[in-house]
Amino acid sequence: MARPSGHPAPPALACGEVRTCLLPSFQALDGRAAAGLLRLRADEHVRVSERPNLYALSPETLTGVDCRLPTADGTKVRAVGTVAARAALTEGRLLQATAYFSAPSAGPDTRRPWGHYLVRPGVVEPFGRLPEQSTAQGVLQGAGRGELDLGAIAEALLARLLRHPLLDRKVPFKSRRTHLRWVARRIPEGERAELTRFTLAEDGLRTVELRLPEHTPVAAAAGLCEDLALHDWLLTTVVHMLESSRLAAADGPAAVQALRPAVDHLLHLWMPHARVDRSLVHLWEALEGEPGFTRQWQNLVQRIRDQLAVQAIPLLHQALSTN
Repeated sequence: MARPSGHPAPPALACGEVRTCLLPSFQALDGRAAAGLLRLRADEHVRVSERPNLYALSPETLTGVDCRLPTADGTKVRAVGTVAARAALTEGRLLQATAYFSAPSAGPDTRRPWGHYLVRPGVVEPFGRLPEQSTAQGVLQGAGRGELDLGAIAEALLARLLRHPLLDRKVPFKSRRTHLRWVARRIPEGERAELTRFTLAEDGLRTVELRLPEHTPVAAAAGLCEDLALHDWLLTTVVHMLESSRLAAADGPAAVQALRPAVDHLLHLWMPHARVDRSLVHLWEALEGEPGFTRQWQNLVQRIRDQLAVQAIPLLHQALSTN
């Protein structure tokens, strides 16, 4: 039986997608410029903080949707509502765009006026019962034709930001975008949140599956996944730098030049769960055990420092011999 329209059902499922990329600006943006870039709405301010690092978060924007939900088994489920989207900029250098929504286990059998959906921002209601497992897997697999596509909404926001006149469209080094899809199933209040699966796929795709207590805000889940996506991007980018630098075959100056962008722009950005909701911080433990995010990062940083030290020795000898 559908719940009366004045009493919204609690969310049974939350889904989102995060796009992460290097900001196309030769110089990192300061706090004021970051706020200007992320001012998506005139009626709300951009949140800017400077501790423990410079971070700016845009207000949310809403996109109205009336379409089928992606499902793994092909079940056709029409849903109506709004998808929330927001953007974040870390240290004036790493840009992220996120789109997400939550859905109740069941919705009304008929379409409501738009006013009904607008007072429920970021909520998409199915017609009838929601096939939770099939929808979760469908979101992770990616939307098909005519289905709700969170990636397209996040990409549209990212494209809008990348056209901003503040950007000179010059980058200090080459990098690739990544995108992370996530789903969160609800568990009874009092049970401990879990990160049940994290996978790496081709073409920069990552997927995350969560189990969260009923009253965990969807924005908190989105914040956790943005944090995961940012640190995964850092790992991916530094690994690619090391692989493409061919350190063993490079001479001293070439090796130093290949690694300098990592030192100048990336190594100081590693701060896992600095802004993750306290109730979800422990979920990072799953990634520290396997695949071992921080352990891998520390190994990469040590390799870079060792290589720079080794390459600096002959350069130092050369400088001394010319004096």
